[in-house]
Amino acid sequence: MRDRAGPATRTRVHVLSGRQTEHTELIRRDAVVTEEPLEIRVSAGGRSSTVTVTMRTPGADFELAVGFVVAEGLAAAGEVRQVSYCADIRTDEQRYNVVTVEVTGDAPPDAVRLAPVSSACGVCGTANLDQLRARNLPQIGPGPRVAVETLYRLPDALRAAQTVFSSTGGLHAAGLFTADGSVQAVREDVGRHNAVDKLVGWAVAGGRLPLDQSVLMVSGRAGYEIVQKAVAAGIGVVCSVSAPSSLAVAAAEEFGVTLVGFLRGQRCNVYAGRDRILPERQRT
Repeated sequence: MRDRAGPATRTRVHVLSGRQTEHTELIRRDAVVTEEPLEIRVSAGGRSSTVTVTMRTPGADFELAVGFVVAEGLAAAGEVRQVSYCADIRTDEQRYNVVTVEVTGDAPPDAVRLAPVSSACGVCGTANLDQLRARNLPQIGPGPRVAVETLYRLPDALRAAQTVFSSTGGLHAAGLFTADGSVQAVREDVGRHNAVDKLVGWAVAGGRLPLDQSVLMVSGRAGYEIVQKAVAAGIGVVCSVSAPSSLAVAAAEEFGVTLVGFLRGQRCNVYAGRDRILPERQRT
């Protein structure tokens, strides 16, 4: 029987160092981040439908599944009834790689994407702004307003909370923070979009949506799928250590999201929603 996969996997590695004339080689055990597929099914009215398969890091699977379903508009937070691993999976290899989200309604929603999705790309069922508009998501409200000095502290705070990264060095993170920089929740995954879905699932489970007073910080670039999920969760400030995409900027501008990129050290670029960012002396 195979053990249930954890977020990190031990493997053998050959460590090479030195120049050719002084070459050394060591063989040791090392930890690498685990990457496995997760099939997400949605059940309603006595029927079940697979809505996506994504590559993810095991852990917080129920949060990931619920967060994906809500962020992609397949169900509202209040329509989620139950989440479980699928009982009809009989092989140990797949038992914990299929999650069913049971929702209210007469039938499950249509599939978003059935082909396996790499952890390097966004799992984005809403492919463009027109489809996002069609979901009739509300504009983000006025809060929160955040001091720029608080933003400067977020990357280090996110990194400090990455327990799996400290042992593997190979995965993304997304964190929710208050306007004063206090940590609300942090999730890790090989895909930054998965990490955001896990946060949305965490919020759904705790009845915390909309996250209109929270700041989202992601460890990678801020692509459209990140902003889309933030809009669905009601998040008004999205920060990234790297660059946004053009569609991410357009979505942020349209839905009233403050989008911050290249947040490193004592510097950042604000691509949308500049009015929410305050100097320290004006902090309210």
